[in-house]
Amino acid sequence: MFKWLRRLRALPPIPEAAWQAVLKRYTFLGALPETDRRHLRTLTAEFLRDKEFHGAKGFTITNEVALAIAAQAVLPVLHLKGGLDWYDDFVGIVVHRSEVVARRKVVDEAQVVHEYGEVVAGEAMDRGPVMLSWDDVLASSITSERGYNVVIHEFAHKIDMRGGDANGCPPLPPGFAASRGNREARAAWLAVLEPAYQDFREKTIVAERFGGEPPWLDDYGATSLSEFFAVACEAYFVNRPNFARDFPAVLAMFDEFFLSKVA
Repeated sequence: MFKWLRRLRALPPIPEAAWQAVLKRYTFLGALPETDRRHLRTLTAEFLRDKEFHGAKGFTITNEVALAIAAQAVLPVLHLKGGLDWYDDFVGIVVHRSEVVARRKVVDEAQVVHEYGEVVAGEAMDRGPVMLSWDDVLASSITSERGYNVVIHEFAHKIDMRGGDANGCPPLPPGFAASRGNREARAAWLAVLEPAYQDFREKTIVAERFGGEPPWLDDYGATSLSEFFAVACEAYFVNRPNFARDFPAVLAMFDEFFLSKVA
């Protein structure tokens, strides 16, 4: 359906009791300022109107499931210019009851093909659907202390992919970080994100190999710059105090990107 035709459809009403239940369960949403909560509710209704939810392997999509996912999915674009346009490359959201095994195929430097299974709680496909585990969505209500949120993680990948392949650097607005062009803006972004990633990766390796204290963030963020961006977004939105303490430069950069360009 054309985007403008979708927007002619009336927004689905979100019952007050259901909305308050979401704000109570996911406390990082309930802690938003009142004006942000109102905007979040409007964008959530638009998201529910425009996206299609599908339950996998008999899983039933209830109002609770759709509302919980939608409210968390729109949080990263709450203040971004364009709002939900950041998610206009897909319609479907596939929800499994729990984690699933995704089949992977990689070709090494010797051109040997390796196939394996990877257990995942979510996956965002370029110009395709988002897959989520409902058990992990629910877990996001009690895992903010370690910055874990599967919905924000996968939708951060969608934001990252707006510029092409997921590489840890989403499309940046004109003048970002006082830049004079896209190349300069990207360089400024990576000048902050890459050192933070390398430091996080080193701490993760030390913890794994030598018994050091593990970082409080999900160590999956140490696998690549794009995964670090997604993991950092999780913590930025659900545990700002801890994120500000350990990643002040990234937090300042994220603030400029996520907060300063109100739609």
